[in-house]
Amino acid sequence: MRAIILPMLFLATPAFAAVEGKPFFSLSNTDLIVLMAFVIFVGILVYFKVPAKVTDLLDSRAQDIQSELDEARRLREEALALHASLERKHAGVKDETARIVEKAKSDAQLAADQIKADIEASIARRLKAAEDQIASAEASAIRDVRNRAVTVAIGAAGDILVEQMNAERNDALVRSAIGEVQARLH
Repeated sequence: MRAIILPMLFLATPAFAAVEGKPFFSLSNTDLIVLMAFVIFVGILVYFKVPAKVTDLLDSRAQDIQSELDEARRLREEALALHASLERKHAGVKDETARIVEKAKSDAQLAADQIKADIEASIARRLKAAEDQIASAEASAIRDVRNRAVTVAIGAAGDILVEQMNAERNDALVRSAIGEVQARLH
């Protein structure tokens, strides 16, 4: 289809139209001069290989763009991989943090239970020591009261004996005691 359209376009140009009263192929036909200048210009461009250079430039630019796109794609893939890696690390850190918190809670609970048991044992020891001190103080007080009672009783008995003792009775008690000692010795 292109093969037909391209020649038709050239045939329909005003350069092929004849100027009034002058032949088509004369130098006074400006359209012919313009056409020849255009053909010469295109010929010079082809001679100096300008279309090939333009094509090469366009191809190199396309390759540069393609390499930049490839680089961008590679960088995007690296970024996605890095993002996924960071997400995994973040999830791991979250899990590790949760484990650390749970361990800290359990350690704190164990420590609290141990401290509670130690305090209860300390209170029990102190109560036992206080009860022992109270029992000791009670026993000491009872002993002091008994000793005091014995001292008072001895003093009272001595006072009573002094009052009731006379010389005859004293002699009778001494004889009775000596008799008892003799009876026990023999």
